[in-house]
Amino acid sequence: MTIAVDFDGTIVEHTYPKIGREIPFAIDVLKRLQQEEYHQLILWTVREGSLLDEAVAFCRTRGLEFYAVNSNHPEEAQGDGKSPRKLMADLFIDDRNLGGLPDWGVIYRMIKYGETKEEASDSATSEYKKKQKRNLLIRIGEILEK
Repeated sequence: MTIAVDFDGTIVEHTYPKIGREIPFAIDVLKRLQQEEYHQLILWTVREGSLLDEAVAFCRTRGLEFYAVNSNHPEEAQGDGKSPRKLMADLFIDDRNLGGLPDWGVIYRMIKYGETKEEASDSATSEYKKKQKRNLLIRIGEILEK
């Protein structure tokens, strides 16, 4: 699947033209989708020129490489007047989605398991509660062992 991902407000907090702080788990989830699920990621952002270069470098230093940047294919030149205005992506991840940007754990479950936003939210909450319960039981066990 080809997934187009916005930068400002989606991967990092929205402080354009500066680069904001990384949104928790954004890059980790994108790398997992790329490496484990073999999805092609396209950076789809309003940034151009040096601002775009900074965004790409920011992701690259964190181990995230994109298949293409603001284009359908890596070999398409930006601003050449020949590149299509419409991106051919199967899915867009953007903070300006109707309903806003879900938590990155929810996004991962929606893509990997085909869950709805509600199902993925419920699953993520359920997993979190199980981990919390298990951690509590481990801590109680450690106390009892002493």
